[in-house]
Amino acid sequence: METRAYRTPIPVRAFVRRCKQRRFRSKVVDTTGARLSGGNLLARTLVLRRLLLRHVLDADEEYVGILLPPSLGGVVTNTAVSLAKRIAVNLNYTLAEEVMNSCIAQCGIKVVLTSRRVVEQMGVELDAEMVYLEDLGHSVTWVDKLVSAFQAYVSPAWILERHLGLHTIAFDDVLAVIFTSGSTGTPKGAMLTQTNIASNVQAADDVIQLNSDDVLVGVLPFFHSFGYTLSMWTVMMLDIGGAYHFNPLQSRQVGKLCEMSGGTILLATPSFLRAYLRRCTRANFATLEAILVGAERLPRQLTGAFEEKFGVRPVEGYGCTETSPLVSSNIPPSRSKSDLDLKEGTVGRPVPGVRAKVTALASSEELGPSQQGMLWVKGPNVMKGYLGREDKTAEVIQNGWYRTGDVVLLDEDGFITIVGRESRFAKIMGEMVPLDGIETALNQIIGVGEDEGQKASVTAVPDEKTGERLVVVHTPTEQTPEDLRQALLDEGLSYIYVPPVDSFLQVDDLPMLGTGKLDHKSIRQMAEAILFPAK
Repeated sequence: METRAYRTPIPVRAFVRRCKQRRFRSKVVDTTGARLSGGNLLARTLVLRRLLLRHVLDADEEYVGILLPPSLGGVVTNTAVSLAKRIAVNLNYTLAEEVMNSCIAQCGIKVVLTSRRVVEQMGVELDAEMVYLEDLGHSVTWVDKLVSAFQAYVSPAWILERHLGLHTIAFDDVLAVIFTSGSTGTPKGAMLTQTNIASNVQAADDVIQLNSDDVLVGVLPFFHSFGYTLSMWTVMMLDIGGAYHFNPLQSRQVGKLCEMSGGTILLATPSFLRAYLRRCTRANFATLEAILVGAERLPRQLTGAFEEKFGVRPVEGYGCTETSPLVSSNIPPSRSKSDLDLKEGTVGRPVPGVRAKVTALASSEELGPSQQGMLWVKGPNVMKGYLGREDKTAEVIQNGWYRTGDVVLLDEDGFITIVGRESRFAKIMGEMVPLDGIETALNQIIGVGEDEGQKASVTAVPDEKTGERLVVVHTPTEQTPEDLRQALLDEGLSYIYVPPVDSFLQVDDLPMLGTGKLDHKSIRQMAEAILFPAK
């Protein structure tokens, strides 16, 4: 499916113009109680830019690490780095220290911008100079404040853009490096360009039909492309407001933030919605008009429960780090103009400017509607490539088409249904067995409540006789492995889809990533460690 494409603005230039447009109107707030108008936000960004160029960054320094949660501090730091014409690298603080240091090494990062409070809470030691924003603030002079205020409130946007050198930025210049989640492997740095980010923001605007009265509630971390592009740059590039909280799992604070700010749009994951369903009140979300979720499958039971309690029905979209991230989305009912804007159970249709096709898993043959195969996408949202990994880039980008690694169905109306990750298939006795399908069936059998996360995950480990062997890693349940196996058979699953009785492993908790996804890599390692302790 192909939809209209359009020329996108340079994000940093759009940021300057939107701040000036709302110079006396609220632009961003967070749960610390801080509230900045567009003029305040731009002035603070310009002050920090001056400090970074004067005290922190070398002239040839290209990549700048950022270790901050979604907050006003995180927003100002990211925009200041971008206005300094450097590439922002938001580090994933939910990863192990050695993995973060791997990301730092891949980018050649010399400096990480952070705060003492963040570092004290995480207790990490990184292979880069840690620059604390609190300490840097002591270097601000009255000249910095005066010049930045004049530029933010008085200077015409086009003059300021030329003074900052923003007119020299090209559409293909890299704006940020976002590392893949690492849920199934080692994180790789996706280079996202000015066009990548801008096209995604334009697409989000087209899908949600944003207006100047909208307030987007941003709780997703900026180290994830969903948070970086849609929670942050959508607010920075468009005439809307933003409200931020540093921890998406602090449900009551998120609810209070939404209520205090008059939030109308919420971006989240199903895992986060479950927590809000338990702990937030209807008054907290009384102003919400649209909820867009991604990163994991949205169960219909959760959708119905959320609408019943809060009066707003979540819809599902789909994306990848490599696509900036948005590929497709259903349109929220409150912003819909057509009966074909929403099909529950799907992740919607490709957003404007993006094309999608499905090919056979074993060949490059393009398949027709409703035939299961590999999803490929093409458009201005596809990354420039993996940083320093031309080999990996060539594996996934061919003639401009990005191979997503997701097995899908694409129906006649252009709606995409996710079957599972290609890496989430096991090859048993020559047959491809979908782990996600077994996992979904198991959780239904166990009886996952509307406000609960998954209780079981299915992985695969090597097996000498069958090639691979299914393993169920689950939290405590009343059913025995025999009960669960019989229930899967009763559901109509063939024997090859049913794990053996000695492959049910009980754990206290299933490991999760900071984005709310199950950490399949850790789950597989956990299964291997239990089954093969000598290895």
